[in-house]
Amino acid sequence: MSPTETQRADPDALLAQVQSDERKAARGKLRIYFGASAGVGKTCAMLVAARKLRDEGVAVLVGVLETHGRPDTAALLDGLGLLAPAMLAHRGQALREFDLDAALAAAPSLILVDELAHSNAPGSRHPKRWQDVEELLAAGIDVFTTVNVQHLDSLNDVVGGITGVRVAETVPDTVFDGADEVVLVDLPADELLARLRGGKVYQPEQAERAAKNFFRKGNLIALRELALRRTADRVEGDVRAYRIEKSIGPVWKTGGALLACVGPRADAEHVVRSTARLAGQLGADWHAVYVETPALQRMPAPRRELTLKTLRLAQELGASTAVLAGRDIADAIVGYAREHNVSKLVLARAHPSWPWRRAHRERIAGIAPDIDLIEVGGGKPRPAEAAPETNTVTLAFDSGKRRAAAYAWSGAASLAAALLLAPLVGHVDLANIVMLLLLVVVLVAVRFGRGPSVLCTCLSVACFDFFFVTPRFDFAVSDLEYLITFGVMLAVGLITGHLTAGLRFQARVAAHREHRSRALYEFARELSGALQTEQIVDATRAAIARTFRAGATLLVPDAEGRLQAPSGATADMGIAQWAFDHAQSAGLGSGTLPASPLFYLPLVAPMRTRGVLAIAPEQQRWMLIPEQRTQLDTFAALAAIALERVHYIEVAQDALVNMESERLRNSLLAALSHDLRTPLTLLVGLSESLADSSPALAAPQRDMAVILHEEALRMSALVANLLEMARIQSGQITFNMQWHPLEEVVGSALRACAAPLRAHAVRTALAPGLPLVRFDAVLIERVLYNLLENAAKYTQPGSTIEVSGTVHGAWLQLRVDDDGPGFPAGRADTLFEKFARGERESAKPGVGLGLAICRAIIEAHGGKIEAGASPIGGASLVVNLPLGTPPPGPEPET
Repeated sequence: MSPTETQRADPDALLAQVQSDERKAARGKLRIYFGASAGVGKTCAMLVAARKLRDEGVAVLVGVLETHGRPDTAALLDGLGLLAPAMLAHRGQALREFDLDAALAAAPSLILVDELAHSNAPGSRHPKRWQDVEELLAAGIDVFTTVNVQHLDSLNDVVGGITGVRVAETVPDTVFDGADEVVLVDLPADELLARLRGGKVYQPEQAERAAKNFFRKGNLIALRELALRRTADRVEGDVRAYRIEKSIGPVWKTGGALLACVGPRADAEHVVRSTARLAGQLGADWHAVYVETPALQRMPAPRRELTLKTLRLAQELGASTAVLAGRDIADAIVGYAREHNVSKLVLARAHPSWPWRRAHRERIAGIAPDIDLIEVGGGKPRPAEAAPETNTVTLAFDSGKRRAAAYAWSGAASLAAALLLAPLVGHVDLANIVMLLLLVVVLVAVRFGRGPSVLCTCLSVACFDFFFVTPRFDFAVSDLEYLITFGVMLAVGLITGHLTAGLRFQARVAAHREHRSRALYEFARELSGALQTEQIVDATRAAIARTFRAGATLLVPDAEGRLQAPSGATADMGIAQWAFDHAQSAGLGSGTLPASPLFYLPLVAPMRTRGVLAIAPEQQRWMLIPEQRTQLDTFAALAAIALERVHYIEVAQDALVNMESERLRNSLLAALSHDLRTPLTLLVGLSESLADSSPALAAPQRDMAVILHEEALRMSALVANLLEMARIQSGQITFNMQWHPLEEVVGSALRACAAPLRAHAVRTALAPGLPLVRFDAVLIERVLYNLLENAAKYTQPGSTIEVSGTVHGAWLQLRVDDDGPGFPAGRADTLFEKFARGERESAKPGVGLGLAICRAIIEAHGGKIEAGASPIGGASLVVNLPLGTPPPGPEPET
């Protein structure tokens, strides 16, 4: 088969596609009207499309829309429903915002939400409008929205470099790429400038300022190119997805995954955004890593915070992030690249360094010549970051005090060692004294690290010269050979301290990894033995507190899906319920209500969400560390799987109890039916003989005999039902399947049920020419008898009962309708269960087996039976039997 031919689809891929289609079917559809800048006509195009859909009968609602004073845009709003804005108080002013709750309550088929990148006012449920749109889509509401190219997160810095204006409101590229449809609204630069001068974009005073700044022709041409290229990338992705869905042969691509190398410099953010853009153009996965060496670990806390924020930005842009620990940056990056099969590395342009130090790109090229290196220039830096939070300043101050103490201890150690060794001059050779001083350097390096060990080395050399080399107590040197001793001693001390500090760092990293692995192992072991939800809750709370030094509360739902707060819990149940309903994290460090002091993580199991973990960390900083978040997600996954396992254990136990109860009940029914059948048969015969005895009984006695006979017949029918159900459940019944006309079975059932039906008006409406159907005539007659008796029992005397039969496709449909009170609300399906009755407390005879027997018989015939509302006003019972191909009839005689 050639590569261009259609190849057989992968079953796993087909299953994944079906599951994806099911998830998409439950969500609303998102259409984005995309343009290079304001004024190209995105809002007008959106309104024109909405009006067309409204004319086709679609319920359209305008959620929020800005006309910017344009009369042509305002005219398009005529006839469309407008949602009243929500008024939020902020700093003494009332701000108009999109009312998300009102939109969800209105539940239109389509809602228009202008300016997707808009930042909501403080106090809103979500910080960004695109998060409001995500909630609308999750509720099954279609959304039309607009966005400009400068608002895309991956292009934000590029547009800022072109126009000199960097917008603060952005939309993640994942939202743009996840849209069901993107409509490009394009306009040439000259025509857009003409619209600007004509007042069709902004008001005159705003238009004049815009023409001098953002709306220059060169800017508009460049933005147009970016918009066209981004749309083309989107279309290419759609084509690629279509080829995969239709299995139109394999797609041979040489592009591989990308790896963004994040460092502590200011250009790290530009590297991340450039890699995100490149990955989108290539349709490739990408990663972002930061290598934390011992030197980088000693960075000030604000710089480390900035690096972690850059990694978080990469994660928001769709990257897989990691913090690597190692002594050599190049080795760590190459090891990660080879482990994850990454073929292209993206690095920032090398800055001038010491002549003897090779740039990272040169070292990587030497270690891994098979990996492509992409160097990007430095982007325009962001404005100065806001001042760090108080806890960050406190941590930096505490860290500085610890470093100062380490240097003080290292200096004191070298001086103390020299003073203690000074009396040994003349008794111990100077070479041994040098060894003892170097031992102190090693101990300082083990205890305090590289910097203090360097200080200790220098002081040890100085002390050796001052206290031990003649002339003593003077830094003068009488023998120049001691200069060699000083140099060797200094070199050995520095090298030893460097190696010892490196080993100390590696040991600490290994200890952290072992601690994380042991924590996961212990948590998994505790959960494996948990058999109750309470045990899982206690184990999870203890593990989170032990591993992350954070308070945790595990919230589990009740039978209705509402989270239950344990006593003493401080969690916000509204935020927790939102996280549970949407299976998304919320609260601290997330995109939903980030001002909350707690982080809410849903426990998503393979079948459904099993609860929410509310976490109150002692330090908010650890929420930014990818390794901590990854480990927390792993803990949450283990807890969710354990909760699901306990749930299904309870389900299995309930099912086992029900099976045993059913088996016992069937055995009792069979035994009672057999034991009662013979005396009841005798009672029926005797009562009939008594009523017809000769000489004839007096009228009162004869009436009593007739009543006795009728009740005996009813009791005999009840026992027959019990025995019939027991036989069907045990599989002992044998079907006599023959081809029969439906008319004969209906007539037999009506005759058998004449007594219960005598107070009702019975109509039959069998379609002419009904085909023969293959069934057991005796059992189907029993079904019709039970249905007719049920209708007569639960309707008033004089009511109408109608029996009809028609052909519907491949089924023969038999209906029994009445004009009585109908079925109890919400209980139509439960009436087919055994011992279920239409009226819980009733004087009407019966034990609730008639409809259960009907369903068992019909399903044994490969059909189905349903209950519903009757077209004549009461209850309706519909039996569907499969049609087959009846045997050919006898040929007519000639």
